[in-house]
Amino acid sequence: MRRFLLPLVWPSVAGILLAVLLLIAFPQLGEQSPDLPLPSNSPEPELQVTDTPEINRPAPEVRDAPALSRNAGPVSYSEAVERAAPAVVNIYSSRIVESEQHPLMSDPFFRQFSDKDMPSRQRMLSSLGSGVIVSDEGYVLTNHHVISGADQIQVALRDGRETLAQVIGTDPESDLAVLRIDLDDLPVIALSNSSQAAVGDVALAIGNPFGVGQTVTMGIVSATGRSHLGLNAYEDFIQTDAAINPGNSGGALINPEGALVGINTAIFSRSGGSQGIGFAIPANLAREILDELVTKGRVIRGWLGIEAQEMTPELAASFGLDSVVGIVISGVVPDGPADAAGIQPGDVLLEVKDRTIRDARAVMTDIAAIAPGTTLPLSLVRNGERLEVNLEVGERPTAEVSPPPPDASPSE
Repeated sequence: MRRFLLPLVWPSVAGILLAVLLLIAFPQLGEQSPDLPLPSNSPEPELQVTDTPEINRPAPEVRDAPALSRNAGPVSYSEAVERAAPAVVNIYSSRIVESEQHPLMSDPFFRQFSDKDMPSRQRMLSSLGSGVIVSDEGYVLTNHHVISGADQIQVALRDGRETLAQVIGTDPESDLAVLRIDLDDLPVIALSNSSQAAVGDVALAIGNPFGVGQTVTMGIVSATGRSHLGLNAYEDFIQTDAAINPGNSGGALINPEGALVGINTAIFSRSGGSQGIGFAIPANLAREILDELVTKGRVIRGWLGIEAQEMTPELAASFGLDSVVGIVISGVVPDGPADAAGIQPGDVLLEVKDRTIRDARAVMTDIAAIAPGTTLPLSLVRNGERLEVNLEVGERPTAEVSPPPPDASPSE
């Protein structure tokens, strides 16, 4: 028996000795892990409560939100669409261009070997857009870029009638144009006060995207007063996420009552399609342009005849200004109003009519609203000295607008 137990005793003794050595070397192995639950028969540890010093601090004053209003909105905007959609038209513009018989003929090197009297061929370019009938007299608002350079403009109504349109006037700097059609019993859209448009208002876009036919999309007003986009000289856009696509240009942006809020004009897109950032010219501005184009044939704007640069902190410091205000006059148009008043490049224009300038585009818009011939007091800084100058406002000459940046494009 002893002979059989002896082989089992030595491994047991060796295991015990090894365990003792491990406990001596690593005493923490024998402690209870704090992350493990206590055995069910162990007493629960007592909570140690320590005294904390009393803090004499008033309770925070929080702002209570008003009760959420849950006025039920309409489940359908069909009534608004039915009021507005008949007045939204499709516009088809076309122009004839001359092209050589062969593409190589555009190269002067190859052209020298060709017949000088080689006949050219004519090619018709067509584009499509939208427009809005705004009066019983047949006036239609659309975008300048929709009908720019067109030899013929055709307007198609939702009721199936089609007619040729006459161009009453265009304003490239706001990208608006007025057409006129001669038809009876025209549907007319009502114009809202677009200054009351608020972020979050429901907005519906109506137009002819991609030529598929009249289409309605819905979104909200995402922002108002958008500028510095490089689309037009005068910008005060309403931004919306209602889908606007090529062909929507000149169409209507309406409110839930079916009134015109703006003229859809451009989209910001990297793909060429709608990405939820569209821009519309406010109805109030469209109304002003409409009146001037119809009554005067052109839009008359005030003009100083200067080229301006935005003020920066570095420029303000170099001119010795205490704050970043005003604009730097980088150029003066010869024989223009500013030149006649003695204004020089390098002057800093601080105030116009006792109003401090903080944004070059904003002051440009304000001056445009001043009637030509008006005497305008200006405050300047030249070589560290303040000057007061009286300038007679001139009329801004008509100029073509610059092309938009790559990511922003007309929605034609």
